[in-house]
Amino acid sequence: MKINAKDVASGALLILIAAIGLWLNQDHNLGSARRMGPGYMPMLVFYAQLGLGIIVLAMAFFNGPDPMEKWTKADVSMLPISIIAGTLAWYIAPVFGSFFESTYNALGLGMLVGFLVICYSKGWRLVGFICAAMCIFSLLLEKGGLMLALVATIGISALAEPEHRARPLGVLGLTIFLLAMCWWIFIKQLDIRVAVWPLQY
Repeated sequence: MKINAKDVASGALLILIAAIGLWLNQDHNLGSARRMGPGYMPMLVFYAQLGLGIIVLAMAFFNGPDPMEKWTKADVSMLPISIIAGTLAWYIAPVFGSFFESTYNALGLGMLVGFLVICYSKGWRLVGFICAAMCIFSLLLEKGGLMLALVATIGISALAEPEHRARPLGVLGLTIFLLAMCWWIFIKQLDIRVAVWPLQY
């Protein structure tokens, strides 16, 4: 059996995070597909992530060997630095306004800062930018609206892959397509009550 150590670690991490997310999401009302409650979309995302983790983990036993790469000094040092930076940002977040007085918004800012800081290390850059994109989406959605949140999310996600940074027109085209698709699905068809534009509500 040719084991891919990277995929084993990735699959296990995806499954673990999905399981924790599903457990934490139990307190939220799910609602229905037409009238989604606050727990509906996280439930879908976590189940999709769980399925992805299972697939990655299963395939890891057949597409190796691919051993884990050794961590560089930057990889090791940036992990605690990013945790400290994120924690400090979380702690001082309320200074930036009433929006960050909410525990979740302050935590989101702290996580955003931590993930952006860890991107200094090339080894962490991919996961750092993707996680930072998720954070910026959650922070911008309420006040900035769906469109701005999506633009920021796609833009930061594109930084994770050098090939995307070299093709800005491709990223722009993808952004326009996703904006139109999300508006059609979530606003037009599902009639989800969420701000589309900044300060709409």
